[in-house]
Amino acid sequence: MKKLYVIGNVVLILWYALSMTGLKIGDKYLVTSAFMEEWIFMLVPTVTFILSLIIGKIGRNIHLAWLGMWFITQFLSHEWYTIFGRGFMGHMDKKIAYFSDCIQLIDVSGRYVPDLYHVVLHILIIVAFVMTLLFGNDKNISSMKA
Repeated sequence: MKKLYVIGNVVLILWYALSMTGLKIGDKYLVTSAFMEEWIFMLVPTVTFILSLIIGKIGRNIHLAWLGMWFITQFLSHEWYTIFGRGFMGHMDKKIAYFSDCIQLIDVSGRYVPDLYHVVLHILIIVAFVMTLLFGNDKNISSMKA
């Protein structure tokens, strides 16, 4: 089961890496490149995940704290606007315009709904959090056995 912990976190990091390079599919973006704005959000979860593997419980707790804060930030930046129709992390019209060239699961006129990339990202953050909480208790990576 500890393999699920590693897999869940690695998949999250790989998915988020797409935002560093960007990925266009046909005439729409899965995600645009945001390296300059968000490189730290690539570095921090990678480092905290490695710490959780190397130093055990303290690293695990740091990683859980990061994943929790990251999800809250993502929620306030995306789902909050969908649920409440407004927010405090940018204007609704600007969000709609910024993500208009991204692949959408649902398009609601006049309302921001997170694009496919962000929906998957948010699910993966939750999965990584749960896998880390449930299976990330080993002292170090050398004790990681199924």
